[in-house]
Amino acid sequence: MYHFSFYNPVRIEFGEGKEQHIGAYMKKFGAKKTLLLYGSERIKQTGLFDVVAKSLKQEQIEFTALGGVKSNPVLSKVNEAIKIAREFGADSVLAVGGGSVLDSAKTIAAGACYEGDVWDFFTGKTPKTALKIFDIITLAATASEMNNGAIITKEETKEKYAISGEALFPKVSVINPKLQSTVTSEYLAYSASDVIAHSIEGYFTASIHPEIINLQVEANIKTIIKTTEILLQNPDEYDARGEFAWAATMALNHITRAGTKDISFPNHMIEHAMSAVTDCAHGAGLSVVMPAWMKWYKDKNLAQFERFGREIFGVNSADEGIQALKSWFDKIGTPTSLKQLNIDKSTLEEIIDVAAQNAVAWRMDKIYTKKTIEEILNLAY
Repeated sequence: MYHFSFYNPVRIEFGEGKEQHIGAYMKKFGAKKTLLLYGSERIKQTGLFDVVAKSLKQEQIEFTALGGVKSNPVLSKVNEAIKIAREFGADSVLAVGGGSVLDSAKTIAAGACYEGDVWDFFTGKTPKTALKIFDIITLAATASEMNNGAIITKEETKEKYAISGEALFPKVSVINPKLQSTVTSEYLAYSASDVIAHSIEGYFTASIHPEIINLQVEANIKTIIKTTEILLQNPDEYDARGEFAWAATMALNHITRAGTKDISFPNHMIEHAMSAVTDCAHGAGLSVVMPAWMKWYKDKNLAQFERFGREIFGVNSADEGIQALKSWFDKIGTPTSLKQLNIDKSTLEEIIDVAAQNAVAWRMDKIYTKKTIEEILNLAY
């Protein structure tokens, strides 16, 4: 194993009914005034908003609420929320929703404590302070509930970049699998794609990848495949929902990167350009990019690709493993071609341009030139 430092201070409260105690969890960390951030009005229709409001009131935590955070969250909404948080005097942000809501909450928490433009944190600066962050996660995919990163899109420039910093770890994250049973089959498939992408990036790109990490990644992927198929048939299956949710968290809470070296995230780098330009669902874009990238990259780490095919799908070659993953994506209903996302040639050219800019920002441009990115995406037709 390569040397590493591991730090993850997030307290996870996992299980049915845990959201009823969010006020008590927050009070232990001194929260008194919070911005309650959410996405769609669905949390009011399901009664979750009322449950959260009641818990906050019981602990005498004042709150102001803001909804409307969209999938592929945008900077304009973040700036709106920063203004509200400052005017309200919030000491914390409570995200109730999926990864987009929590990513926005992290950025708001940093921006509310910073006198400059919060976008500075996406282009080089690291936030040193932030409001306290709490969340009730209602869609398993991003693992934002147990890491210190977030992704936001700047609409005008179509830059979809990341922020990270020690101050951005949530204090408490609530994962109640039952709250995730209303996720549509479409978004369940997209979430499965996202979790698998988180799992394979390091699995295939690391120059050092310990056996224990290989086994953990493979277990994660096999869990996602098994539970996705169960949940597509029975969305209310609690144990499958719980295992899916925990696998999603484990895929990007840094545990499956311990002892590795030289990990890169090319699938995410390319997909961020795709969703920034087209606003496609992140997981849908990843299921298009992944098989294409795997075909292009396989010879650079052939033994690991052969292992993937053997361990995950029981096939004998790298090509068969790639095809098996693509076929599984087709089976669960997440797209695997640019045509399925209605991406025409002119749109593709714009995506390639933006991805090439991402490669520079992510310091991956020596490998992922504009020509290389074009080659990869041409394999996705």
